[in-house]
Amino acid sequence: MVRMLPRLALSFLSFFCAGALSAQDGAAIYQKHCNVCHRAGNENRAPLAESLAKMSPQAIRASLETGSMATQGLALTEAERIAVAGYLGKGTAARVETAAGVCAPGSAPRTDSSFWNGGGVDAINSRFQPAKMAGLTAADLSRLKLKWAFGFPSSSVAIAQPTLVAGKLYFGSNDGTVYAVDARTGCTYWTFKAQTTVRAAISVGAIRAGRYALLFGDTQANVYAVDSAAGSLIWKTKVEEHPIARITGAPKLHGNRLYVPVSSIEEVPVSNPSYACCTFRGSVVALDAESGERIWKTYAIPDPPRPTRKNSAGTQLMGPAGAAIWSSPALDLDKRLLYAATGNGYSDQSVPYTDAILALDMDTGSLKWSRQLTEDDNWNFSCINPNRASCPEKAGPDVDIGAPPILRTLDGGRRLLLVGQKSGVVHALDPDAQGKIVWQTRIGHGGALGGIQWGMAADRETVYAPLSDINRADPAAGGGLFALRIATGEKVWHTPPPKPACAGKRGCSAAQMAPATLIDGVVFSGSMDGHLRAYSTADGAIVWDFDTLQEFPTVNGVKAGGGSLNATGPVIAGGMLYVNSGYSSLGGMAGNVLLAFSVDGK
Repeated sequence: MVRMLPRLALSFLSFFCAGALSAQDGAAIYQKHCNVCHRAGNENRAPLAESLAKMSPQAIRASLETGSMATQGLALTEAERIAVAGYLGKGTAARVETAAGVCAPGSAPRTDSSFWNGGGVDAINSRFQPAKMAGLTAADLSRLKLKWAFGFPSSSVAIAQPTLVAGKLYFGSNDGTVYAVDARTGCTYWTFKAQTTVRAAISVGAIRAGRYALLFGDTQANVYAVDSAAGSLIWKTKVEEHPIARITGAPKLHGNRLYVPVSSIEEVPVSNPSYACCTFRGSVVALDAESGERIWKTYAIPDPPRPTRKNSAGTQLMGPAGAAIWSSPALDLDKRLLYAATGNGYSDQSVPYTDAILALDMDTGSLKWSRQLTEDDNWNFSCINPNRASCPEKAGPDVDIGAPPILRTLDGGRRLLLVGQKSGVVHALDPDAQGKIVWQTRIGHGGALGGIQWGMAADRETVYAPLSDINRADPAAGGGLFALRIATGEKVWHTPPPKPACAGKRGCSAAQMAPATLIDGVVFSGSMDGHLRAYSTADGAIVWDFDTLQEFPTVNGVKAGGGSLNATGPVIAGGMLYVNSGYSSLGGMAGNVLLAFSVDGK
């Protein structure tokens, strides 16, 4: 999917296209080897040079050497990496006083029973926070004010949705730093440095008597357990050896098992005709939460790739490949099943496991059933390269499923699995009838960055779906929020997007890619124009609106400002709302801030 990520959840230098190079001049390296991806008109899939210029040379070099572009960086000499980083990077690294924003020694968070643990708040990915946990109501919205802001270093972006447990907020970052901060004040208790980007939400759970751990993955397919009190490493496990594998969706914790979805960006280097596309297969890995040992691993595509045809450059191609699992799975605790959504295929070979929902046995990992929602969706970055050397002979539309599936039980006991797809269609499947399609409702025209990108929210009667359908040529195109009746798929209401006030600024768009978040009576949806809006669940009226596209004083002393709201949705718990602003890897507006709101800012 390169969503393009749920894909393109890369760092700012995602989609760096480099082969075996010899030129030492950074501009020549960029123009010859990178501009095919980072060219004007393709910013939906890869950021332009002017966006990369906001990064520091050090950050770009780090991305090429240890970050999301490390695979491409291997093809460059050290001198060439330095040259291209110097050419592209014009930003400066944030300078922060060592003690800025650090919690006072001996201080402790104010705790209560409210929490938001993991990506979708519950095992079924509902993104619905009931009133007791939320601590916010529709009546509070007129008094909702900014309480504090936290700035990420300039080498980072606002990329990972926070988790709130026992008065502490935990979140990762683009440079691999994991933070533990006070949920009320934003002061920092500790930090932990992962090997590379931590973009998925963290889960917190007990691993032994009296000891709690943070469990999360990074973009080199490493999974970590970190002590929640001290920030020290307990264990680290690599769940996939493919060099471009990553963890994008939040691992799901239940009992003593952690279920890890594995994705990749192997579509990206295929732009280079010498790359032997493709060998990655998406998977789910079950780990013992206490030891990190693997219990089982199930590939989305059962058969390993094999040699197929040669491309026009004479490179041997491979397949089948793809079916990355970009999002957090849903757990069916009654049936002991795990439901995972898969991405598109990368190679010519069509298989029934791409753009599909897979039902896996939670105990053994065995496949119980699968339901494909779009056939023959095979695509990679060679399809946007003029030579198209390794593009599948029948290229698909790249409308994979990057949003987490939602399992809901209706009054009367009927169960439906709700799936939002980049095709612009919301599907309802019957999990008790091998995934039989119950209804399908189209809310947009869909496309590689269209339809439902990152997620929906649902209560027991209604599912709320934000629409992307982004069009860079028309900032006012796309966007809107839809409410669908779960039982029938009927449209209850639709609220079109307001006209973007930021029109004229590169990356500004009315598209709504971020996942929605729901409390009683109110659904929140972020926009690529930088606005977070609250909608009445009764009729879709916009009842609160905050523009994050501004600079904010921060508790940790980092100069920070907002940008596009994308990839992650609001987290609500204990009377506060937290949201990231500034995810720009899909061509949005850059930013580096985490915002915390409370009633009257108290």
